[in-house]
Amino acid sequence: MAEGPNERMITEICPYGERAIARAALLVAAGQPVAVPTETVYGLAADARDSQAVARIYAAKGRPDFNPLIVHASDLRAAEALGLFGAAERALAERFWPGPLTLVVPRREDCAIASIATAGLSTIALRVPGHRAMQALLAATGAPLAAPSANASGRVSPTRAEHVRASLDGRVALVIDDGATSAGVESTIARVADDGIEILRPGPVTAEMLSESIGLRVTSHVSSEVVAPGMLASHYAPGKPVRLGATGFAVSEFGIGFGDLAGDYNLSAGGDLVEAAANLFDALHAAAASVKAEIAVAAIPDEGLGAAINDRLARAAV
Repeated sequence: MAEGPNERMITEICPYGERAIARAALLVAAGQPVAVPTETVYGLAADARDSQAVARIYAAKGRPDFNPLIVHASDLRAAEALGLFGAAERALAERFWPGPLTLVVPRREDCAIASIATAGLSTIALRVPGHRAMQALLAATGAPLAAPSANASGRVSPTRAEHVRASLDGRVALVIDDGATSAGVESTIARVADDGIEILRPGPVTAEMLSESIGLRVTSHVSSEVVAPGMLASHYAPGKPVRLGATGFAVSEFGIGFGDLAGDYNLSAGGDLVEAAANLFDALHAAAASVKAEIAVAAIPDEGLGAAINDRLARAAV
């Protein structure tokens, strides 16, 4: 078994189906991470109770050990066996699960999750995914699965199986291919605070959706403290200078457009933020592979899902 990012293995891409899930379950049982699609991005999944298996996720990604991982559970009941849910957290879970919302809650004292998965924190980030492949793998393994995005740490998150192979070829044994993901950006991460709901990372479940669901005030996290996945300042880096808020593109720039500003890759010609989010990482992958030395991105409205898109772009530009 590979113990570090420099020890290579053969990476198999297998179409979603019973064979792929059975193969993936065997690998997970053997302590190996596998790449599997969710409705947000492709994740690199391993048994969250197995510290060595989780360490192999970090090794494959080259991920900083202070950045906690999201633990995926099959349903709310399974999640409640790992973390402490109050009335507000339970209401949010019942409204948005299965789906692209991660809730940060206190770990139970008897929580079986390896501490490396939560980076030694007293809290745990939990999500019930809606994608058939991740749900099938959860059922086949009977295990809670730690699953960050299936890419080298700090690089563009994968929305297709080929993105995973481009980033992690030789570092992971299996990629389950079930086509492009639907949401295109990682889950919203939130926690319930004394005065309402705090968004730790914006995503497909917007502040407006959270507020309307249970009537609590929603704020954004402003501290530099890492308390949840995806909070490092520099993330999603395509390996080239990135200019944001472009109103035009230079000859040397790979232009990522939006609306009427087309560029080399238009996130959404119709100005649809949902379509733009789904295309975001495809665009960054295309820009990274381009012969052009720089990247420029059209201005994206900072509202609704646009907040999540701009968050990812700001991290890519650091």
